[in-house]
Amino acid sequence: MVEPEILAEVWRGPFLESQHRGHAVICNGTGDIVASWGDPDLVFLPRSSSKMIQALPLIESGAANLLGLTTEHLALSCASHQGAAIHTDRVSKWLAELGLTDDAFRCGQQEPSDRVARDGLICEGKAPCQMHNNCSGKHTGFLTVTRHLKAGPEYVDPAHPVQLAVREAFEDLTGMASPGYAIDGCSAPNFATTLHGMARAMAKMAAGTTGSDTRNLAAARLVAAMARHPELVAGEGRACTEMMRAMGGRASIKTGAEAVFVAILPGPGFGIALKVEDGGTRAAEAAVAALLVRLGVANAADPMIAKRLNPTLRNWRGIETGFIRVTDNIWQDGRAI
Repeated sequence: MVEPEILAEVWRGPFLESQHRGHAVICNGTGDIVASWGDPDLVFLPRSSSKMIQALPLIESGAANLLGLTTEHLALSCASHQGAAIHTDRVSKWLAELGLTDDAFRCGQQEPSDRVARDGLICEGKAPCQMHNNCSGKHTGFLTVTRHLKAGPEYVDPAHPVQLAVREAFEDLTGMASPGYAIDGCSAPNFATTLHGMARAMAKMAAGTTGSDTRNLAAARLVAAMARHPELVAGEGRACTEMMRAMGGRASIKTGAEAVFVAILPGPGFGIALKVEDGGTRAAEAAVAALLVRLGVANAADPMIAKRLNPTLRNWRGIETGFIRVTDNIWQDGRAI
């Protein structure tokens, strides 16, 4: 196994306080590695970074067109949202159009991350429902395919037609058989692959606009929907939303739990996949920001990029105490890749 590389450091004053090690791969449209750090063959769980692949059956089955789904629906199907009204109102309406209620979900109740939504529930004495789950958009997509296929209600079962379709798409795009799966936080199976496989999948999705088959066209629609509605993919203050806004459609990006990050770059046709070993999200955001700058789709001076690339650390009094910086391993003076 190739050892991980130090991707980011945390400094407090003049002292190096922490280091984050990880792995990253950049692929082109033919699946070849353009650049890599650490072990490209690392087997990992992509977690929520795979939602764009999980959403492919929504389009490929014909369900999206039959129901007349918009780009907002497609963006939500790829989302790890905040549970804000902008998210739950749309999920609620979509669910009603299917003739279903919150009970149809299998994702579980989750307190919304959005402060306004959370405080509203507390003031009203209400408990959060499954629509507040950050994966409820993805699950509404699953339910849409389930209804279209006239399949059973347990759509998160790995043997369910929806999950079989997800696995087929996942293995096709990654270019390899998945070595297995684990159950994600939302109860759906999450298929494992390698960093190279995931970067290859993102590059294939980036090249979707150049193909004419069903999968290429479906990929292109999802990538474009994410870029068009970054506020639905995550939420205000979140890295995915703010960095996609900053890039103005030049890349669609998605985080996953335990410090996973992927990026789809339709212009150059590149895909990025990275994983920080200790699960530190701050390091994954810094590393992906660095790669997006080096690939020419992000501006290091843009405030939404800079706040992830080299964020300043402050204490509760607002005093600057240190900073996070990407290492020369991955930054290399910002030289173009």
